[in-house]
Amino acid sequence: MSDSPRPLIGPVAAPDLHVMTFNVRRRMPALLTRPADRWARRRPRLRAVLRAERPTLLGAQEALPDQAAAIAAALGPSHRSVGHGRDAGGSGEACPLFYDAERLELIDWQQSALSDRPDQPGSATWGNVIPRILVQASFRDRATSAAFLVMNTHLDVFSARARLRSAQHIRRLIAAQPRPALVMGDLNAGPSSPALHDLLADGTLVDAWTAATDRLTPEWGTYGGYRPPRPGRDRIDWIAVSPAATVVTAAVNAHPVDGGWASDHFPVQAVVRMPRSESSP
Repeated sequence: MSDSPRPLIGPVAAPDLHVMTFNVRRRMPALLTRPADRWARRRPRLRAVLRAERPTLLGAQEALPDQAAAIAAALGPSHRSVGHGRDAGGSGEACPLFYDAERLELIDWQQSALSDRPDQPGSATWGNVIPRILVQASFRDRATSAAFLVMNTHLDVFSARARLRSAQHIRRLIAAQPRPALVMGDLNAGPSSPALHDLLADGTLVDAWTAATDRLTPEWGTYGGYRPPRPGRDRIDWIAVSPAATVVTAAVNAHPVDGGWASDHFPVQAVVRMPRSESSP
């Protein structure tokens, strides 16, 4: 199997940041999955995509520990990660945030539950049965000295109320602090949904796709289901940025690798330039 598909964006140089959000699809027992969904088939494809694209920042969703380790190995020793499992003991699916430590200095980070008890791991109070989490990290760009906040999440697939409450919570967190921000994740919500309406309300954040100067692909729906991309489907995986950020390009990467896909979701990618903020050193 090929390890070098043609990159859609690939590595970028300062002041650009290559940002990717990717629901990598949790590993399921082989007996419960169809062939396209089996992790043994998907792992080499995921490795090939990540080695080709080399994002500066990658927000992953549905990553079990061995899958997070596979992502780290594909990105190589320059990358580090923050985030752990969503369950009370820190196990289970995670939304790890991977970053190029040669380019970005990690200032601080935290993981919280998307619930009325954010400091209680595993809590779920907004209508979601499954715990949902938010990973936040503050960075300084070693090349430009820009300081900014990054959030990665995976909103509930079943409860519209939980998605809405989560989106409102994320927007309030961003509005309460002075730094430019970048939010990414599988939001399980399309462009016309109440959750996206509230996330983008009052201009705190803008959709990177619509803000992009150039779009490298059609606006494919991002849930592919291991099939070729189809028009007319919703983007449910998102990158949103502060209005002061410049979005150079955006793309939905639906390219197959060796006849198949690494996940049932397509990764969303963008090239972003973050402004210097007042908190930059």
